Amino acid sequence: MRYLALCLALLTAPAGAAVVGADAHGFELRHTIDVPVPPARALAAFGEIGAWWSKEHSYSGDSARLSLDLRPGGCWCERLDGGGGVEHMRVAIYEPGERIVLTGGLGPLLFEATSGVMAVRAIKTPGGSQLVINYLAAGFARGNGTAMAMGVDTVLREQIDRLKVHASKGAGKR
Repeated sequence: MRYLALCLALLTAPAGAAVVGADAHGFELRHTIDVPVPPARALAAFGEIGAWWSKEHSYSGDSARLSLDLRPGGCWCERLDGGGGVEHMRVAIYEPGERIVLTGGLGPLLFEATSGVMAVRAIKTPGGSQLVINYLAAGFARGNGTAMAMGVDTVLREQIDRLKVHASKGAGKR
């Protein structure tokens, strides 16, 4: 019965939604974008988080306060007024031109007893590269993973659309 409910939820999801699976304890999201730049540049653009992440989905209201240190143990952090800050995610794996794996809870998941993993792979294509972004979150989510999946996916889709524009800037320039 739970499987049937999940299938119906996925079938009725709006176009562009990328909820791979969801249940009361978590979810998996997947998005794929094509960008006209080599894989190394596509991943470097991902690391320029303050240039493409929306200020509306930050704690400070200023995306320029976001940074992502692309090295193992590096922080996707945000500076707050008064010397404070937020750690959104931490880099677990960084292979330049190939993949980035981050751990942590985005948005409301930061306040839940959940754990998240975001894997970003860059695949060489004839026109540049393809970025495949998977985000999995699981644990005890008071808001219920099934209910939270669509909201998190909507916000993530917006950010990935912004990433595509940012990563594509300067394509074709030598």
